[in-house]
Amino acid sequence: MTSTYNNILCIRADNMGDVIMTSPALRALKETFDCRITLLTSAMGALITSFIPEIDSTIIADMPWVSTQSLPTPDTCHQLVRQLQEHDFDLAVIFTVYSQNPLPAAFLCWMAGIPRRLALCRENPYHLLTDWIPDKEPYFFIRHQVERDLSLVSHLGATSSDPRLHLSFGPGAQHWAMEKLRAIGLDTTQPWIAIHPGVSDKKREYPIRLWIETIRLIRQQTNAQLLITGSNMDIPLAEQLASALPEGIHAVAGLLTIEEFIATIAASRLVITVNTATTHIAAAVDTAQIVLYAQTNPQHTPWRARATIFEFSVDPTGRSRNEVIRYVNNNLYNTDTPYPNPHTIAAAAQQQLQNPDTRPLTSLPSSSLAIHLLSPLK
Repeated sequence: MTSTYNNILCIRADNMGDVIMTSPALRALKETFDCRITLLTSAMGALITSFIPEIDSTIIADMPWVSTQSLPTPDTCHQLVRQLQEHDFDLAVIFTVYSQNPLPAAFLCWMAGIPRRLALCRENPYHLLTDWIPDKEPYFFIRHQVERDLSLVSHLGATSSDPRLHLSFGPGAQHWAMEKLRAIGLDTTQPWIAIHPGVSDKKREYPIRLWIETIRLIRQQTNAQLLITGSNMDIPLAEQLASALPEGIHAVAGLLTIEEFIATIAASRLVITVNTATTHIAAAVDTAQIVLYAQTNPQHTPWRARATIFEFSVDPTGRSRNEVIRYVNNNLYNTDTPYPNPHTIAAAAQQQLQNPDTRPLTSLPSSSLAIHLLSPLK
């Protein structure tokens, strides 16, 4: 098999945050092989690909084995195979979290005739993968997702001197973002805090009553301007929070494009969010953040970020039926970790504002979970 690749297909069939975390591995491929990289991802994941410099082109396909907004059909899968054949890829790299099975994606690549196919896989893939890396996670250890993806491409000899997350945005996006924010009354010459309360997965929610108390305390103690951000789906939540709180708080959910949102996060003094794509956007533009981290995916904490993390338990009735995830939940997490206290969050916000350059030694949670992430599970 060849050791040089010119035309690589990478598969990351999940959401924006997952795609962002894969970007250091894409950079390693690009720097090592000086190749063209095409990313196959979901419609949600594709929203961010234009701002990841290492991606040359994107194929959008919602897969039936991943939770997506649209329901694909057998015909769309057949069409996808034909589309992959037309690109004449010489390598496919399949990126997954440890609770996912790579074999459906491997089957697509095998059907498309891609000659070399690499993935981490728990079971024997036989002919579906030419390069099978046995998956030891999470039963022996858990790595951060970025480390997992970098380790995967290292089997090809791909490395990068820069393992950080990066997102690009143009001056036009920055200009129009500031224009929109000024139009709603924000003084863009003064610092502001971006607060992102919306979630795509209900079990990650921080209760509205606690958001209201947290935001009120932060406003009282810092007098900082506050932006409540979000997508179109978050507009009712953002408006509800803004209407329940004093002046100086602006609901901007649905106002910004993705690129303008990146520019706004980059210009923010601090971001306060639940564990969602916003955490990875903030890390990629080096904005300090406080994360109210629902105990779902321990490997998805902010990567190499100026971050303070407060964990809380997920209601048992809302936990995943995936046995791999249940194993992690049962062995790593305290099932009665309370919601972060608003006073504690407000104090952390004050500390971040006073010491904006403070950077933790690790991006892992501060609880005993960090120990498990660095050593085999018992």
